[in-house]
Amino acid sequence: MAPAIPSAMERPHFIGIGGAGMSGIAKILAQRGAKVAGSDAKESATAEALRALGATVHIGHAAEYLATDASCVVVSSAIRADNPELARATELSVPVVHRSDALASLMTGLRSIAVAGTHGKTTTTSMLAVALTELGLDPSYAIGGDLEGPGTNARHGAGDIFVAEADESDRSFQKYVPEVAIVLNVELDHHANYASMDEIYDSFETFVGKVVPGGTLVISADQPGAVELTARVRDLSTLKVVTYGESESADVRVHKVTPRGLTSEVTVLLGGRFLTFTVSVPGSHYAHNAVAALAAGVALGIPAHNLASAIGKYTGVKRRLQLKGEAAGVQVIDSYAHHPTEMTADLEAMRGAASDARLLVVFQPHLFSRTQELGTEMGQALALADASVVLDIYPAREDPIPGITSTLIIDAARAAGADVTAVHDKATVPDVIAGMAKPGDLVLTMGAGDVTDLGPDILARLAGR
Repeated sequence: MAPAIPSAMERPHFIGIGGAGMSGIAKILAQRGAKVAGSDAKESATAEALRALGATVHIGHAAEYLATDASCVVVSSAIRADNPELARATELSVPVVHRSDALASLMTGLRSIAVAGTHGKTTTTSMLAVALTELGLDPSYAIGGDLEGPGTNARHGAGDIFVAEADESDRSFQKYVPEVAIVLNVELDHHANYASMDEIYDSFETFVGKVVPGGTLVISADQPGAVELTARVRDLSTLKVVTYGESESADVRVHKVTPRGLTSEVTVLLGGRFLTFTVSVPGSHYAHNAVAALAAGVALGIPAHNLASAIGKYTGVKRRLQLKGEAAGVQVIDSYAHHPTEMTADLEAMRGAASDARLLVVFQPHLFSRTQELGTEMGQALALADASVVLDIYPAREDPIPGITSTLIIDAARAAGADVTAVHDKATVPDVIAGMAKPGDLVLTMGAGDVTDLGPDILARLAGR
């Protein structure tokens, strides 16, 4: 029997309904029978998918788009106070609900797994969604990216498990009350909302403290921030802590990760027994994500060998080392990496998959604040590539910061010995890459902005050489 729709969610209006997090919640509500409406800045495949589920989606933002009978208005932290629909909601006294509160209400009454961490949330959540579906458990899930298989970021399932990506960027993950919490890593990011690592630790401690009594925390035994967080929460008497990683002390120990082209073979030691399974994406960081997913499923009582086999069915998430195609002997791959740790992990993964091939990167920095704090480290990460093209900063929700440009990254990259070309006009990138790439090369478009749109154009330009 499907969970009831919370009364406030019977006729919701989403501002920015096409966003990764917002659209997932809207899809689940529509599948549960709610009368969903919303608006977004531009047309998209997501908008069409929502309409196919019965939702009303307006393009652009206007006060009249908010129906007078709306039961609530759902917003994310990216929605500005001067949005006309938000102002209209105030006039009509329509309740305004944050995205995280809406998601939390959907998880009520279900066995939930909340996946947190500075990096890897989308991949790990997706691995669990795919594996649990493969095992016939029909989970509900809300993910920050589209699965390659089902081709969606969210689904209402008939089972009693709900897997959700838990976003720390605005502290919204503190709203969830999971049976199992996963913490993949703890690092300083989202500098507009966190001033220090102490603030990050406090936020993650609050999240972990919300795990239901008797529930489980699955956390990395290798990553320094996660190790520190484990020390801070060890004394919570109602919490079972399960560590995973390469550390000898890990409860679920990663014994070996063997690269096999664009896949990996992973062997873990769990419960005194070795278990080997395949992960269909390259790189040790994705292998560790898979082990975290495995440990979380076991915490819910799912047999490890069944779950390991099912995780092998995961084929990737859009923008997480997604192969976009091949032309003229050159493969083009897309990466969402935008933090130095993510960039390094994906570049190392591609180095392992590339063998003797050259690795060319098209990098678009994301956010002025992140570039200001981490631009040097971003540039140093690019030294792992044979050559890089660096675009201007993608601002997203931010206003420019005086003096902060891509030059900060380019200078750091060159200081680290990298071969870097600055390109200010994104439309010229396909020609630039076509002039650089040779048969056998790998081209990686990287960043959280619209750099992903360049993949097809690069392939077309390569094909027409």
